[in-house]
Amino acid sequence: MNLELFIARRVHFSKAAGESRATPPAIRIAMAGIALGLCMMLLSVAIVVGFKKEVRNKVIGFGAHIRISNFDNNTSYETIPVMVSDTLMDELRAWPGVCRVERFATTLGMIKTETECQGFVMKGVDEHFDGSFFRKYLTEGELFTLDPDKASADVLISRYLADRLGLKCGDAFVAYFVQDVEQMRARRLHICGIYDTGYLEYDKLYILADLRQIIRLNDWEPDAVSGLELFIDDYSRLDDLSEALYFHLSDRQDRLGNMFYVRSIKELNPMIFNWLDVLDINVVVILALMIAVSGFTMISGLLIIILERTRMIGILKALGQEERSLRKVFLYIASFLIGKGMLWGNVAGLLICFIQSRFHPVALDPSSYYLDTVPIDLSFTSWLLINLGTGIVSLLMTLAPSCLIAKIHPARTIHFE
Repeated sequence: MNLELFIARRVHFSKAAGESRATPPAIRIAMAGIALGLCMMLLSVAIVVGFKKEVRNKVIGFGAHIRISNFDNNTSYETIPVMVSDTLMDELRAWPGVCRVERFATTLGMIKTETECQGFVMKGVDEHFDGSFFRKYLTEGELFTLDPDKASADVLISRYLADRLGLKCGDAFVAYFVQDVEQMRARRLHICGIYDTGYLEYDKLYILADLRQIIRLNDWEPDAVSGLELFIDDYSRLDDLSEALYFHLSDRQDRLGNMFYVRSIKELNPMIFNWLDVLDINVVVILALMIAVSGFTMISGLLIIILERTRMIGILKALGQEERSLRKVFLYIASFLIGKGMLWGNVAGLLICFIQSRFHPVALDPSSYYLDTVPIDLSFTSWLLINLGTGIVSLLMTLAPSCLIAKIHPARTIHFE
């Protein structure tokens, strides 16, 4: 029989009549501190990870993981074309880690109605375009389908632009494109669908259209595009793949002698990704504070229990039980408290995460946070690490108050009682 565990269970779970009422409040306070700290840690990690993933996915949805364009481009949307061959496309599709390669082109335009005038960026895509990102955020209509033999006038427009211009799904409008100072071209386009990602920085700009519309507007050759967008299967390898492709294409030229320029989504949007990286610091600070709260409440609770059981400690010492054994008794008691506190912390934290992820009761302002609701993303690995870290640190912090047992003298405590 494990003597220390037996004594700890009798002390902790005893319901004997006349027992001192000092222990229950101490236990409740200690368990509440651990439960609160663990719940806050779970929520902090789930919200920050979910927020980073949602914002990152929206940026990538508009711009892909890696973009290859003309090295001489010095503007964001009015681009100098680069000639892309099928050989290069096949080579990039076969690149390890790359799961999809798409051609794209962008140009600036303007929509003028009877009451409003709005500039926009028209992004052209080809028949290989994977519209799963925009299909996820469709509010009306459907994503256009492209005929390989015929250019389509269908476009996908954002909810922001549609509301601002008074347009709805199924409407047609005239868009104007400035080719140079003295020339302007007009195109009649048809709205086949309306999307709303909640990311107003991009929703204010982008209209999705057929790539051939932009090629004709700019009088480009059939193989000319603004660039290529590459999607990878593992975001953690983004920097390595981007660097490898950069050096691989650094000395390559297209058939007109244009150089290729490889940039990752982080390089295209440094401010956004630097801001997301700063959020990790907030999580570390919150975790440290919550672990400290849990640990110190556990220390105070165990100290109260030791002081209340001073007479018992004195008697056990008089009977010959060693200090090391007595310390193990109270460490077992501490582990019971930590376990109960962590159980309730997990119940509360996971329940709140489930409610928020399923019913979205806590909303956000999309104009400030790029999202309309608080996102939740808690993996099993994160949950396990948080629980292990909380349990181990809390238990280690109880080693200090258990040293108080060495200061208790049997003769004095028994005589005092």
